[in-house]
Amino acid sequence: MEQTSVSPVFVGRGPEVGALEAALRRADAGQPQAVLVGGEAGVGKTRLIEEFLGTACRGGAVTTMGGCLEVGAEGLPFAPLATALRRLHRGLGAELERAAEGMEGHLTRLLPDFGATDAEPNDEFGRARLFEHTARLFERLSAEQTIVLAVEDLHWSDRSTRELLAYLIRTLHRARVLIVATYRTDDLHRRHPLRPFLAELDRLRTVQRLELARFERAEVAAQLAGILGTEAPGRELVDRIHDRSEGNPFFVEELATAHQEGCHTGLTESLRDLLLVRVEALPDETQRVLRIAAEGGSYVEHALLEAVLGEGEESLTEALRTAVGANVLRPDTDGEGYRFRHALVREAVSDDLLPGERYRINRRYATVLEQRGELVCGNGLDARLANYWYQAHEPAKALPTALEAARAARCRNAFAEQLRMLERALELWEEVPEETRDTTVRPHDWAGTFPACGCVSELCGGLHLIDVLAEAVTAARRSGDRDRGLSLAKRALHLLDEQAEPERAAWFRIQRAQMFGHLRRGGAQEEIDRAQRLVAGLGPSPVQAEVLALAVGHVMLLDPSAGDMAMAERAVEMARAVDTPMVELHALTTLGTLRANLGDPEAGLALLDEAVDRARSAGVVDVLCRALNNLSSMALSLGRAEQAEALAREGLAVARGNGLLANTGAILAGNLVEALLVLGRRQEAEELLAEWDDSRAGSFHAFLDRLRSELALDRGDLAGAEEHFRRAREAGKVVQQPQHDLPVARLAIRIAMRAGRPLDARAELLAVLDGLDARPAGAGFSDGCVNGLLPVLVEGAAAEADARGVPSADLGRPVVLRRIAEVAAGLRPGTELHRAWAGLLAAELARAEGADSPGQWAAAVDALRTLGLGCPLGQALYRQAEALLAAGRREEAAGLLREVDELVTSGRYLRQDAALLTARAGLAAARPVVVHPAEPADPAEEFGLTPRERDVLDRLALGRTNRQIAEELFISPKTASVHVSNILAKLSVGSRGEAAALAHRLQLLGQGA
Repeated sequence: MEQTSVSPVFVGRGPEVGALEAALRRADAGQPQAVLVGGEAGVGKTRLIEEFLGTACRGGAVTTMGGCLEVGAEGLPFAPLATALRRLHRGLGAELERAAEGMEGHLTRLLPDFGATDAEPNDEFGRARLFEHTARLFERLSAEQTIVLAVEDLHWSDRSTRELLAYLIRTLHRARVLIVATYRTDDLHRRHPLRPFLAELDRLRTVQRLELARFERAEVAAQLAGILGTEAPGRELVDRIHDRSEGNPFFVEELATAHQEGCHTGLTESLRDLLLVRVEALPDETQRVLRIAAEGGSYVEHALLEAVLGEGEESLTEALRTAVGANVLRPDTDGEGYRFRHALVREAVSDDLLPGERYRINRRYATVLEQRGELVCGNGLDARLANYWYQAHEPAKALPTALEAARAARCRNAFAEQLRMLERALELWEEVPEETRDTTVRPHDWAGTFPACGCVSELCGGLHLIDVLAEAVTAARRSGDRDRGLSLAKRALHLLDEQAEPERAAWFRIQRAQMFGHLRRGGAQEEIDRAQRLVAGLGPSPVQAEVLALAVGHVMLLDPSAGDMAMAERAVEMARAVDTPMVELHALTTLGTLRANLGDPEAGLALLDEAVDRARSAGVVDVLCRALNNLSSMALSLGRAEQAEALAREGLAVARGNGLLANTGAILAGNLVEALLVLGRRQEAEELLAEWDDSRAGSFHAFLDRLRSELALDRGDLAGAEEHFRRAREAGKVVQQPQHDLPVARLAIRIAMRAGRPLDARAELLAVLDGLDARPAGAGFSDGCVNGLLPVLVEGAAAEADARGVPSADLGRPVVLRRIAEVAAGLRPGTELHRAWAGLLAAELARAEGADSPGQWAAAVDALRTLGLGCPLGQALYRQAEALLAAGRREEAAGLLREVDELVTSGRYLRQDAALLTARAGLAAARPVVVHPAEPADPAEEFGLTPRERDVLDRLALGRTNRQIAEELFISPKTASVHVSNILAKLSVGSRGEAAALAHRLQLLGQGA
């Protein structure tokens, strides 16, 4: 049969082609790119991609394509990536195998050609490793060539495919890879799962979205000219087809074909009828084959279609040849099956079936696949079989196949698809008689520490509804659908008798607690408390061990006590006794952290070292990352910055190598940045934060934004510091942990003072002090709390000292200083680091009362030098220099100020302060300092200084005489004298030296013209 030629000419799309080619050039240069091409069905997305892939291939790039499959109402896990890898394997052969070397065990989940699946557990971390190894495969392949990966029909994608694509887009930082994906915009209803995926990717700078618009009249004319083989189709024809198609290229083709066949007016306004026109013009046998193919899904294998039809090869081939020739079907590029030329055609054919007809066809597909599963390519057998039985309205068959498909999805780490199949099983459960369920459904699948059925009957042992709910809750938590997990766990708790089955009820309670914690919602503690009451008095069990471990891990982040350490010890002992190594290692990590924070740091470090070693040996990477994170944080709190850096780097390497960056990567990166800042390696810290993808930060946005704010403040960018601080505080509202709240409060005080807002700084300090007052009477402070609290008190005392002489701030200062001193007296400095901060606090309190001495600052400096804490050391050196100048010891002060200037941890503001103090004292000139422009509140306004008086004050602080001031400002010496007298009066000081000192301390300088 002669094949109809449809749109032989590629029309329009110049801007879109240009954008794709520009993205390809950036990818060629080592900047991986992603382009998302959206548009309504039939607008030409596939044609655009095909043209572009041809161009890219001719330019030397390696191209591959995979499409998301619709089977029933749902897609198959990882289908487009599996297809793309299979095509790469056919094209590259041994080159792909070399790139996959060492990762075959994981990658075989995508491409079975790589061999046998490894024996690692199929948990959420297995999926993370699969993602990481896929990314590494593309990195290796793109080392010498550019790879273009095209994925079609994202609107049909399963969640696992979307998450893997997002992972590739985020993590391929320097690979020569371009990812192009298409999706149908008209399918994206308000709650379509692709919407949040697209919104998430929109925030990434390497992602570009293209929206294909419908053709204008001129483009429709050009398309018609190509189809009809004429230079200028008639105006009336162009107008009519343009009006009826509304510029949709696919509908233009359909209407043009109908016009060629002499059907000018027989089409109805109905889209379904329009789409079926070409189908209904085909022979009856071809239409029958198309109806059966339509129920097979968006892609159907030739062998499967032949088996379902049960007819001879010759008649089937003839029918398919006719359908392909009429451009209704098109062979897949692999040559193994067929797709409808447009999904709308398949949908129209399927919708045209009678209900009984649809049931029979799906039943036939399912029956054939049960007998001959090899007819399906790849790993989609279980999911397709489950869908066919479901569409056939056979609950007794659909239920067990859905459960098997769920287990298969778990084994592939496709947890979203596992959840969907389990929810289908829940839907079908009551439709299947109990006696049928007992003989057809599989046994209970893995669900963590969920306890087996407690029935004593030997006849029991089958799968129960509560078991399916436990699997579904686990799948929801692993897939990140925690809201759904909460709902499923609530349903399970309604079914359970908590008195009769306390362990099972406790298990569901702790699942809810974990999901509340991940969602940063209230309710976690209440669920933990109920779980503890349920298992109280029961014998040791995995559930009870997990309850204890979760409970003590939760309180560890808040305000732990010695009693909590005893609970951690019980959790470790019980987990060991009931042989749950994962729970034991988590509890051991918590115990080590608590012991270090509650007065015995060396013992705590030893326990954390043990947890790290055992987790490393067992390959339990999630526990290893957590233990390395806690150990790094503990080392830094003890002043061991080099050790903290090494531990954080190891943790990041483990997380990156096992796909866990989204889980623990952000906090490990933050720990590394803090260590680098202490070591004075600010540039490395800046680069690390700049490269970090915030979409992986999870609940640690507050941590990373706080560090960005600190870095901005240190480089003199006050506006940037305030913006990052605002985001850190907003994110911190859902974290509410001392380890985050106290450093944010300290930063708030620093920003407020640098912006000339002393009362705002005081308010931040008082908020912290008020929170401490709300603690139970007699409650002590853990070392972890002291680590964060002492720097806040130091910053608050320094703010009060800097604000001496500001009339509005002078009121109330004695009360604030007394409250600081009272809190400090109740602290128990347990480490050298604590004692160094306590010495610094004592000196700042004395300065706030105008009673500090060089000796006090010298003692603080010596303690900080010993620990190598560069950041507070620079501030202490500066204060010591001030005190020495006040005592007339100019040479000693000059040496300290030079040290401040040379100290690698000194920020630009501190260097500026040191330079101004050096100039005011008439010492050796410091190097010029450039500070980023900002618009802080003007502290000079508090004193009512005029712009001219500010000019005079700037020069007075530099030691100029009245005559020198007059010469520089082009005023008379008498006028300069009047200005000086007014300044002394407004500042309430008695001498020029006091005025200069106060102006310097309150940052009144540099305000003039």
